[in-house]
Amino acid sequence: MSTKSNVAMIASLVSEPSRAAILTALLDGRFHTASELAHMAGIKPQTASFHLAKMTEAQVVTVEKQGRHRYYGIQDPEVAQVMESLLSIAPPVPIKSFKQASENEAIRLARTCYDHVAGHLGVQIMSFFIQRRILSEDQDGLHITQQGEIFFADFQIDLKNTRQKRRSFSHKCLDWSERRHHLAGALGSALLDRLFELHWVEHLPTTRAIRITAEGKRGFKEVFSIEIG
Repeated sequence: MSTKSNVAMIASLVSEPSRAAILTALLDGRFHTASELAHMAGIKPQTASFHLAKMTEAQVVTVEKQGRHRYYGIQDPEVAQVMESLLSIAPPVPIKSFKQASENEAIRLARTCYDHVAGHLGVQIMSFFIQRRILSEDQDGLHITQQGEIFFADFQIDLKNTRQKRRSFSHKCLDWSERRHHLAGALGSALLDRLFELHWVEHLPTTRAIRITAEGKRGFKEVFSIEIG
């Protein structure tokens, strides 16, 4: 069997600063035009288009066409998990302005990691699940307990439908800012969808930080015993 693989190709893609910046921006789980991604990455639109073509060819990024426009997103959750893991070992970006400091604080508090909750909020939710025996953990991964089945049903998450997704049901994802794990997989995605549905969190423009609403602060305290300052 050949020992060759495409690891070097993928590594070369994410090692280029502009491509890494584009992939980090796409961790918000949304689709963006090349112009939007260029703005977020601080590069020219032509440069962004070049890098996006490379990443699409490598099946790291996917593209959807609507009329004359093209919208780009991360190919699958595994790519997002790799990026989050790389961020966890990367040195922090120096903060040089009040705006950067505010954005950094928002990202660390609550953000999307592709399609699940990350940051301090995500880690606190994961901690609640483990401590309250809603999820159990062993060498084979995470499992929903009988108590967990009741919790998610009460929280109006359809576990039967979630289990039918063609992906990992539940697994841990290392959080780059907290250096602890948050919940990923189909269950993590269903949880984030429910939080948006309840209007406990909402997207912010041009960033993958998510804002915790006043209703969300009350809800997280009541349901998850999480105090949001």
